[in-house]
Amino acid sequence: MKKYIAIALISGTFLTSCGEYNKVLKSGDYEYKYEAAKSYFGKGQYTKAATLLEELITILKGTDDAQESLYMLAMAYYNQGDYITASHYFTTYYNTYPKGTYTELARFHSGKSLFLDTPEARLDQTSTYNAISELQLFMEYFPDSKRKTEAQLMIFSLQDKLVMKDYLTAKLYYDLGTYTGNASWTADRRINGNNFLACITTAQNALKDYPYTSMREEISILLLRAKHKLGSESVLDKKEERMRETIDEYYAFKNEFPESKYMKEVETIYKDASKYVKELNE
Repeated sequence: MKKYIAIALISGTFLTSCGEYNKVLKSGDYEYKYEAAKSYFGKGQYTKAATLLEELITILKGTDDAQESLYMLAMAYYNQGDYITASHYFTTYYNTYPKGTYTELARFHSGKSLFLDTPEARLDQTSTYNAISELQLFMEYFPDSKRKTEAQLMIFSLQDKLVMKDYLTAKLYYDLGTYTGNASWTADRRINGNNFLACITTAQNALKDYPYTSMREEISILLLRAKHKLGSESVLDKKEERMRETIDEYYAFKNEFPESKYMKEVETIYKDASKYVKELNE
């Protein structure tokens, strides 16, 4: 019996709550509606708050509650995990109120929303670039903000993601290795080539764009491997030059990472490249 009473009480509370919300939705008293929206927001009922605020932000425009309602709407979406919509409203806020009460918070949370929505490194990173741009703008507008350190750490994290993207791309080129042109062509017309040059270019750009990345050693060993492979599989008139470039890369790697876990492999690459250059000039 007590079990049924408990269920009835819970159901009654739920129906009352729904009934109250429906009453708010249908109300033409916008002050009452706004107070309800703030109440729902305070209770963590962000979907209900957002639904009400979507209607109210236009009505409240030009009033004392305009800024608060727009910022609260953005935060309601942010707290639901709808980061794209949240960023849109944060952006709307700081563009509408460039010197508003919540402008610093809006710029920060706009960048953080985009940061939280970025995909894994293997996917397209357009949104990562957008997040970095938004966070950099926040720091430019509010260089003394107490949130500056957090913004900077988010930018570092996003840059690491871009480095990983470049590394995975370079690694893919390396793994693809050599290729042969259209198999339907006659043998003397087939185009032979390799992806090592693309790997080298991608790795070099990553090291140039992100010189302080924690992945620098991994990218550097991939670059050395690719240069060695490119030299080894080159036509005769290009082979010596590319083997010399491999040797140069060996010295660069050894100087930067003298205690590298890859040193045994690095020395093997050096010996092979040096042997070829030596034999060619004897």
